[in-house]
Amino acid sequence: MDPHFDFASAAHALATVVAGIADDQLDAPTPCADTTVGAVLAHVVGLTEAFRQAATKEAVGRSVPPSLDDALAADWRTLIPARLDALTTAWRNPAAWDGDTEAGGVIMPAAVMAIVALDEVTIHAWDLAAATGQTLRVDPGYLPILLEFLSETDPSGTPGLFGPVVEVAADAPDLDRLLGLTGRDPGWQPAQAGVREVSSR
Repeated sequence: MDPHFDFASAAHALATVVAGIADDQLDAPTPCADTTVGAVLAHVVGLTEAFRQAATKEAVGRSVPPSLDDALAADWRTLIPARLDALTTAWRNPAAWDGDTEAGGVIMPAAVMAIVALDEVTIHAWDLAAATGQTLRVDPGYLPILLEFLSETDPSGTPGLFGPVVEVAADAPDLDRLLGLTGRDPGWQPAQAGVREVSSR
């Protein structure tokens, strides 16, 4: 199977948001309930490697469920961009999209796992951007893929993954619709003012 999409824009957008996070923002709240910026960053450290291993199939038979309790690595500023680059490279191999693979203790078709990975990278980029006073413009080519993938999301949410769906207007921007399907309020803002734009291009 030929790759359906490239992760480069999503990886660049997340790496750019990470670069814009100040040390004194690590304890700040995020749109993820009871989860700090530092905890989301620690989760990103783990998920980027997990989805790289899903592409190479090296995780099959030995992956473990993700945790939001992991400590944040001291070198997160360099580690996350490096892992995003590695994830992007791994999914550029056409063989990555063939057959089944595994991540987080879950086995599914590799082509579906790639969409899960794209969703995680994109949504957590928004979480971190919103929490730290940045804004995120997602590559518009990703949005139809993610909206179709999440179109049958249970309104009550997916335990351990998404909270209950947040209703948004039918004519809302695609990104707002995507955020609502993942249990996020597109209007969520941090307490502090001052927002700067971050592009995925």
